[in-house]
Amino acid sequence: MTPAQTRMLDALSSRLDAKAIVTDAADIAPWLVDWRDRYHGRTPALLAPASTADVVAIVQAASEFGVPLVPQGGNTSMVGGATPPSDGTALLLSMRRMARIRSLDADAGLAVAEAGVILANLDAAAQGQGARFPLTLGARGTATIGGLVSTNAGGTQVLRFGTMRGLVAGVEAVFADGSVHDGLSALKKDNRGYDLDQLLIGSEGTLAIITAATLRLVPGIAARGVAWVGVDSPASALRLLRRLQAATETIESFELLPAESLAAAIAHVPATRAPLTGEHPWHVLIEATAATIDGEAPAALLERLLGGALADGLAADAVIAASEAQGEAFWRIRDSLSASERALGPATQHDISVPVDAMPRFMIEASAACEARFPGTRASGFGHLGDGNVHFHVRAAPGTDPARWYGEDAPVVTRFVDDLVVAAGGSISAEHGIGQMKRAELKRLSSPARMMALRRIKAAFDPLGILNPGKLVALAPDAPAP
Repeated sequence: MTPAQTRMLDALSSRLDAKAIVTDAADIAPWLVDWRDRYHGRTPALLAPASTADVVAIVQAASEFGVPLVPQGGNTSMVGGATPPSDGTALLLSMRRMARIRSLDADAGLAVAEAGVILANLDAAAQGQGARFPLTLGARGTATIGGLVSTNAGGTQVLRFGTMRGLVAGVEAVFADGSVHDGLSALKKDNRGYDLDQLLIGSEGTLAIITAATLRLVPGIAARGVAWVGVDSPASALRLLRRLQAATETIESFELLPAESLAAAIAHVPATRAPLTGEHPWHVLIEATAATIDGEAPAALLERLLGGALADGLAADAVIAASEAQGEAFWRIRDSLSASERALGPATQHDISVPVDAMPRFMIEASAACEARFPGTRASGFGHLGDGNVHFHVRAAPGTDPARWYGEDAPVVTRFVDDLVVAAGGSISAEHGIGQMKRAELKRLSSPARMMALRRIKAAFDPLGILNPGKLVALAPDAPAP
């Protein structure tokens, strides 16, 4: 522990409760490794505030003593965004104790949730009042609201409801000097200059510590239909999506995956079987929902629309979930894909986006280009076709040493994939953020104007560089102090 850290903890000991300062190495250890086990950090203490006032005290002390802080929620970052640096210079700021839902008004369609509220718990509370929070992802049982806001998370319902940026109506946050931004009022119109809430969404804890957010709710689901469809190509899948969207506004999710991803899930998840009996090179998981029981049921709607698609050759086969349990079984396959593919061995995972109409061609051509450039590898993508975001993975050849792959091969593969993405007019980060994994690539592939703007914003909000160091963007070496 550095002298500055010791002085900071001494100063905080009389201001925080007994649970707020954790120094036992065994208690801290689980939070020092990222979800993918790629980044391993070190810290002498974990700080666990129970209120916004606690966060203010911590940030003020960090500013006074010059001690960096790494905010962390559920520790589900895919890019090492919540892992402290390995030199032990930063303290971990765990937001998990701030887990109150301060208010939930289904009639107004708004909830105020603290940063440590788990996504699944918020949705369950909303469902208890006949509403729901329309964002879901595989880590919904662990991911927290603060992390989701800080990374502008997406998920499988972006097609209909958008990312967190569109679902956040207001933000409460503590700036690097300990001052509090209170933007929770959810005003429909507010023209007082720069939109601070939107600036903080997606800033990955580098500009302020998110302590709470006002979130938009939608009516609960009265009925849903879930379908699994076999198609011959991503191009056919996109044509199918366009047809469905032209016929109804109820399509909430449209997830595309190749046969090899399905095979990985079947091998990895116990009691999982293929939804269709035949072999298909590509599969689509579709969900339609309705807020009332009036009109055509979503399952009947999907059956009717997919029947036409089968007749016209847009789909090769399809099955409609006959029960909620079967629908959940379909979704369990999709939600397990990241973990299933991780079990196959070392790989580079790329969370990328390109224009929607360009995605089918990109998925095929980029996979072929990678396999030609790196013999023995396997490349494929799965994910949210309708919003142009897929998770593009390049897996190492069988028998490859993981240490060598990640140390030598993976950086070369990543540069190759990222160049393909940029050439297609896309983004190297669609929903996971930059964290520490993509910092070098962000700098390499961004215009000087973008990098200058990012650094100047960082310098204005965090002149000492104490908020989530080593993530997203660093202060420019010559950044002037205020």
